[in-house]
Amino acid sequence: MSTATIRLTEQLIARASVTPEDAGCQSLIAERLAACGFVAESFDSGPAQFRVRNSWLKRPVRRANTAQAATKNVAPKTLVFVGHTDVVPTGPLDAWSSPPFVPTHQDGKLYGRGAADMKTSIAAFVVAVEEFVAAQPDAPLTIALLLTSDEEGPAVDGTVVVCAALQARGEVLDYCIVGEPTSVERTGDMIKNGRRGTMSGKLTVKGVQGHIAYPQLAKNPIHSLAPALAELVATEWDRGNAFFQPTSWQVSNVHGGTGASNVIPGTVVLDFNFRFCTESTPEGLQQRVQAILAKHGLHPADGYDLAWTVGGLPFLTTPASLVNAIQKAVVDETGIVTELSTTGGTSDGRFMAKICKQVVELGPPNAMIHKLDEYLHVADIEPLKNIYRRVLENLSAAE
Repeated sequence: MSTATIRLTEQLIARASVTPEDAGCQSLIAERLAACGFVAESFDSGPAQFRVRNSWLKRPVRRANTAQAATKNVAPKTLVFVGHTDVVPTGPLDAWSSPPFVPTHQDGKLYGRGAADMKTSIAAFVVAVEEFVAAQPDAPLTIALLLTSDEEGPAVDGTVVVCAALQARGEVLDYCIVGEPTSVERTGDMIKNGRRGTMSGKLTVKGVQGHIAYPQLAKNPIHSLAPALAELVATEWDRGNAFFQPTSWQVSNVHGGTGASNVIPGTVVLDFNFRFCTESTPEGLQQRVQAILAKHGLHPADGYDLAWTVGGLPFLTTPASLVNAIQKAVVDETGIVTELSTTGGTSDGRFMAKICKQVVELGPPNAMIHKLDEYLHVADIEPLKNIYRRVLENLSAAE
């Protein structure tokens, strides 16, 4: 079986767009959507050796409908599809059953890097929009796409840059669908109507290096840290809520010592991360960590350095226009009653949530993302495109 969505997915997979490369994916999409009335803008960013390609493609509502909306004292609503054209590195090429940038079909599966994360979603966006515009060229809904090649990388020159530019010029976004692979068994069985925030800390506890046989002449920072670490591990930060699981605190790395077995180290470094829900704030969590350290005799003046990095705030879209439109689209297309979830890692939804009140992630099954021999079942591709098109229809009908 070959469809417009599958063919475009294959074209995108064939472009080796490992972060921060775009490999022409966004130009291909811009050329296709120009025929539907989309105007493309570039917001490229980053140093020359890590140049990120960012595109903003927008199709305004036709003038007649804009005037009609004005008589009702309401502006046309805007829906933006958000996606990334970059993919993670392939890993060892000889470990793949087929070349990762050669789209390959076998046993009802489409293989290739990006098949699941997330070139199929982008192809489904595009074809859904093409079909919708062809059927309803005068629909009272502004449609846009935001594409970046810096989602799998540092994510400092990608979607966040475009969001800042759009916000600065007063762009109003009403609905956002991020095409991250959110489903579990079948396309549409789970969507993300929010995500937890992420905040990392690097704690350096200071001691005095010395010979291990003369501990009275040294100060072991690992011993100083141990009681506080035990309490940090045992602390309940919050209890979550109806939409979010409780905030978690996890250690990712501990490093201390010179490698010699007879030396007390001068410092110990602890790397940790919070995945926090809307019941907690970065400021509140930081204060609680510092209070625990102080309780166990560790103070910034002479005991430790602590650097914080807030990677993203939590966001939540409660059931309203967008969630309702997606739920209806999924059940009409697949018969599935989709599950709302806020689990998993971060996505570019955290940036979109700062400029758009309703943000939902909806994409294909995620079992094979970032893996060797990444694939997606072909049977999941057309339903995804149809769900996106039905969402457009549902939101347009509600205007």
